[in-house]
Amino acid sequence: MTTKDVDLGRRQFLVRASTVVGGVGALYTAYPFLSSWLPSAKAEAAGGPVEADISKLREGEQAVYEWRGKPVFVLRRSKRMVEDLVELNSKLRDPFSDDSIQPKDAKNLYRSIKPEYLVVVGICTHLGCTPLLKPELASISPSWMGGYFCPCHGSSYDLAGRVYKDVPAPENLPVPDYKYLSDTVVLIGES
Repeated sequence: MTTKDVDLGRRQFLVRASTVVGGVGALYTAYPFLSSWLPSAKAEAAGGPVEADISKLREGEQAVYEWRGKPVFVLRRSKRMVEDLVELNSKLRDPFSDDSIQPKDAKNLYRSIKPEYLVVVGICTHLGCTPLLKPELASISPSWMGGYFCPCHGSSYDLAGRVYKDVPAPENLPVPDYKYLSDTVVLIGES
């Protein structure tokens, strides 16, 4: 066979086709290895931030979101609920949240960035039960002004998640890091 008999067009086609097939094969081989570096869906759900759409919450309503395997309460407080918080300081163990877990943006009377929205981890600080929202006045005792009540051991918190005196729970409900992405969306787990 001589050089004149070689079909250069066919040779270029075969070289290109072999290169493409080899490249696709290399990608299929590398994909499982590279994807093993990514966190699993379980790991992402466990620690990643969670978006909370609060656009449909009416005054006095609460939504519960899961973040890091824990319930997070987002409560839209009415104007009266916010005003009543001032009157409770003498009845609370840590009224100014000096010993509580919360981001610095939420270190205030309302324990929130915006007074009308409360964002707290919904786990009782006594033994890890889930407190219930009891916003009705006098539903727990005659002096009750609304808040969270843990039916397991009787711990109670006000509508800012601050713990009352003389209950088993030692601390206020924790406030997770969070920020507003818009007026109606809260990102829980990131400040």
